[in-house]
Amino acid sequence: MDIDKLQYLPLAPHPFSALALAWLVLVVWMWVRAFRLASTRIGLNSLTASMLLLASLAGSYLNIPVARLPGRQIVSGEIIYFYGMAYAVPAVTHWPGTVIAVNVGGAVIPVLLSLYLVVRHRLWVTSLIAIAIVAAICHWLAQPVPGLGIALPVFVPPLTAAAVALPLSWRQAAALAYIGGSVGCLLGADILNLDKVAGLGAPVASIGGAGTFDGIFVTGMLAVLLASIFSPPERSRGRFGS
Repeated sequence: MDIDKLQYLPLAPHPFSALALAWLVLVVWMWVRAFRLASTRIGLNSLTASMLLLASLAGSYLNIPVARLPGRQIVSGEIIYFYGMAYAVPAVTHWPGTVIAVNVGGAVIPVLLSLYLVVRHRLWVTSLIAIAIVAAICHWLAQPVPGLGIALPVFVPPLTAAAVALPLSWRQAAALAYIGGSVGCLLGADILNLDKVAGLGAPVASIGGAGTFDGIFVTGMLAVLLASIFSPPERSRGRFGS
């Protein structure tokens, strides 16, 4: 197995004109601003938020293999569209089967940040409730996509997480939305659907990557921003604060 084939960008590029490229730069700038605002809402300072964003983006390229399923017909080197998003399937030859991997940017970093937020805000019970509800909804709506793995409409996790977090904890809604959205999406969309991956012909089934990377990444920003509209901002403090 060529380990280099496990490392690839989960979202496929589109052919851009100069105008489209300028629009892309504007959109990226807006997302960066939104991510930094969302991060400050859960108590992170500007520098930590920027480092977290860069780590998430860089980590989206990295997949850690953890298991391998028996070889079947593999879809290779294609672009798959799902709810308007374009996903890249890596080009492979002599592939031994579907490799189960954990994406660093879409799984490892969000889980570690979620654990930090649970401990910091002492959201032991409410976080479990939020994760369970979001996971149930994501599991219900997640769809197996041949050649790709398990995919989910991009706005489902953040909208669900924000709607769940606000009634559970008005003051800590931003942090709770991130925890419920990130971990709930990973659990409901990816982990609980691993039994469906074997027959999809995907060379790599990346937990937190490919079809759910956009869901995890958007959840970290949009869920927090939605919840923050109706909850007070969190002041930075402690190790990751100012």
